[in-house]
Amino acid sequence: MVEAMRRHVGLGLIAMLASCAAFGTSGPFAKSLMTAGWSPGAVVLIRIAGAALVLAPFGLWSMRGRWGTLRSELPLAAFYGTLAVAAAQLGYFQAVSRMPVGVALLIEYLGIIIVVLWVWALTRRAPHRLTGVGIVLALAGLALVLDVTGQSTPSLVGVLWGLLAAVGLAGHYVLAGRPTALPAVAFAGVGLTSGAVVLALAGLIGVLPMEAGASTVVIAGTSAPAWVAFAELVLIAAALAYVLGILGARHLGSTLASFVGLTEVIFAVAFAWVLLGELPGLIQLVGGLVLLSGVVAVRLGERDEARAASHTTTHDGTPGGRDEPARPAFEVHSPAA
Repeated sequence: MVEAMRRHVGLGLIAMLASCAAFGTSGPFAKSLMTAGWSPGAVVLIRIAGAALVLAPFGLWSMRGRWGTLRSELPLAAFYGTLAVAAAQLGYFQAVSRMPVGVALLIEYLGIIIVVLWVWALTRRAPHRLTGVGIVLALAGLALVLDVTGQSTPSLVGVLWGLLAAVGLAGHYVLAGRPTALPAVAFAGVGLTSGAVVLALAGLIGVLPMEAGASTVVIAGTSAPAWVAFAELVLIAAALAYVLGILGARHLGSTLASFVGLTEVIFAVAFAWVLLGELPGLIQLVGGLVLLSGVVAVRLGERDEARAASHTTTHDGTPGGRDEPARPAFEVHSPAA
């Protein structure tokens, strides 16, 4: 039993780390396209729609004998696609077009704090002291990342787009961790398709600009066809990243998954440095460390709270022990759970 649980968590960790590395490549490759004149909306739409097409045959295959579950699960998957895919990716790419990749991603990762606040509002439980300290640290780190002294202040519009991405990221961790009968690849496929439809409609009615740019881009100082960057965004940074992320969240739960997800910041900054020669300023790097420290403190506070809950007396008077797993504080379950 214990060995099976370890393998379960181990698989989740591998999937989440691979997903974070894949997601971390999206900013640099997308920025190379936007620098070449492609609009953020066009880049996001091609990325999401392409990934949906790639996953379609795998999703259809995984649904053999399970089509009856699609009707009940469709609203959740469609909402995931609108919030966690379309809103998150559009917000992130819009932010990346206006500020360094690392700064944009750090703002997006405030979504983890949003998850905490959402759960507090939902459960009305008083926060753990360490969790409160973590939120204060995260906000202080954000102030440094935004460099409020004015030496290298990011675009206000870019910050607002980054906050939209943060809301989308919060939706990703909450919705991807919910129990669902859909296989991970089918859930990701429906989500990506829904996100693509929303973005396409926004483009058709003129709300979201769709502009094509040059046929070549510059990556790591070398010219390459634009299709190379799009292929990476579709196959690795979208299709593979979303499937592995959903698989990891299901194995780890939304709490641990979002904690491991912090490694995406490290991957993204590293890829931006190697591929774009882009690195945040010293103050912003310090702010990033403070912000991430705050998120870690939040995670530790929630872990301690979960452990404390596992030792409380059960309704029949039996004390909870170490063998009685605590439900993660961040994990939001469906009413039927």
